[in-house]
Amino acid sequence: TGGRCGLAHPPAAMADSPFRLPRTWWQAAHDALRETIRLDLEAAFYFTHLIMVFKSPRPAAMVLERSQDFGETWKPYKYFAANCSATFGLEDDVRQRGAICTSRYSSPFPCTGGEVIFRALSPPYAAEDPYSAEAQAQLKITNLRVRLLQRQGCPCLAASPAPQPPAALHYAIYDFIVKGSCFCNGHADHCIPVAGFRPTKAAGVFHVVHGKCMCKHNTAGPHCQHCAPLYNDQPWQAADGKTGAPRECQSCKCNGHADTCHFDMAAWLASGNRSGGVCDNCQHNTEGQHCQRCKLGFYRDLRRPFSAPDACKPCSCHPVGSAVLPLGPGTFCDPSTGDCPCKPGVAGPRCDHCLPGYWGFGPYGCRPCDCARSCDPHTGDCHSSEVSWHNEAPPFQAVLNESEPTWGWEDEQGFSALRHSGKCECKEQVLGNPKVFCGMKYTYVIKTKILSAHDKGSHAEVSVKIKKVLKSTKLKILRGKRTLYPESWTNRGCTCPILNPGLEYLVAGHEDVRTGRLIVNMKSFVHQWKSALGRKVLEILKRDCN
Repeated sequence: TGGRCGLAHPPAAMADSPFRLPRTWWQAAHDALRETIRLDLEAAFYFTHLIMVFKSPRPAAMVLERSQDFGETWKPYKYFAANCSATFGLEDDVRQRGAICTSRYSSPFPCTGGEVIFRALSPPYAAEDPYSAEAQAQLKITNLRVRLLQRQGCPCLAASPAPQPPAALHYAIYDFIVKGSCFCNGHADHCIPVAGFRPTKAAGVFHVVHGKCMCKHNTAGPHCQHCAPLYNDQPWQAADGKTGAPRECQSCKCNGHADTCHFDMAAWLASGNRSGGVCDNCQHNTEGQHCQRCKLGFYRDLRRPFSAPDACKPCSCHPVGSAVLPLGPGTFCDPSTGDCPCKPGVAGPRCDHCLPGYWGFGPYGCRPCDCARSCDPHTGDCHSSEVSWHNEAPPFQAVLNESEPTWGWEDEQGFSALRHSGKCECKEQVLGNPKVFCGMKYTYVIKTKILSAHDKGSHAEVSVKIKKVLKSTKLKILRGKRTLYPESWTNRGCTCPILNPGLEYLVAGHEDVRTGRLIVNMKSFVHQWKSALGRKVLEILKRDCN
């Protein structure tokens, strides 16, 4: 460097415009045997090529290196030497194609204006897809370093025969031009400065490429290296640089109830590689992989679209009349209807009053009236015109049910038809003579789980989930939720046959084709489900009832 500012040759002179300021250069100190030129980038970039124009003769030996971890570790791109084997012990790519060392750019001629050129994707590193893992390993850099290892002078002979003092040796470079692009995995068209970037102010600096990608294709991150928060339904992929396919991130299906989702490999494999998005922190009282159902304690309001914030309404089960489901953590309503599970003899969507024929609404349900029809729901007094009903004995062997009520009430608490038989004593049915069973001409036989029972005023309804259809005649009976219509609950003032919520039963009864209803009455065969019973009934249906 010179003693005055006008004669100074700082490193910035290598980075100015070679067209606007062609005669500026950087120069090393005369006593510097080795020098290092290092370029630290603001982020990871794709490096494509380097052009160096020397004012001094080009070095007899130098090496170009890159770092992908902000200077922690370094790898060589290329060795440059007049004699590769003598200097570095390496083959020369002039003689062996693809060798990591070359002698092409180490001649002292020309003594000034000599170039060193390196292309990052020159053989053997050519890649068809610039966004592939192989291309990234070769092109991605955070730092670039040139180590100038051996100076050499110009061997030109002077025209005069008089001896000349030896020329001073030093490194001097006109231009240090690095070409590349921001590293965006094919998901951005342009980039902006990263946070905290401070631009270098130097005369003639041009064509600055910044490091933060302006992502598209539903991607995010400084290098578009992952999917945006609500677009993780499929694995993230870099764009296909060979075909141009963008490989966009796909949105998760969260029904408007989540702001973010994450990709789950187990869900992806379970779906047959179609959908792996799992919604995070479902809002508005929803839950599930796609926030697709109401949480326990809430039910779906069918009057609102499911994407609405108020689509899931809180259950309003009566604290006295509602039952705690077996094995459940508490009282919850049906998530699809809002209907609550009621204690014995209790009715209504909220379980807030007695069934017809019951009275004494309280902590243990309602008691059966001691009347043929109905009684005062508060006092139990029978209404006028009592009518005597005679039991129609069901056509099976009948034994009085002595077992504990399925819901597990204490002896003094239970007021179901198991305890108070009233005018129609519930008998446990036992499968006896197959001919008697076939003679009832049941038009449907199903395995079903009882969900809840409800008083609709003119009739009672029992919500069930059909698990298996052993027989159907004219009505199309499918597995899933359905309603049974018990006649005796309203006509007789009792709850025979007994259908306790939470339990599974084998039910054989008659179809009402006109209304499309499945009827349950005193003639129906109702028994708590057992696998052996199901097999026996199926055998009877196939062998004896044809």
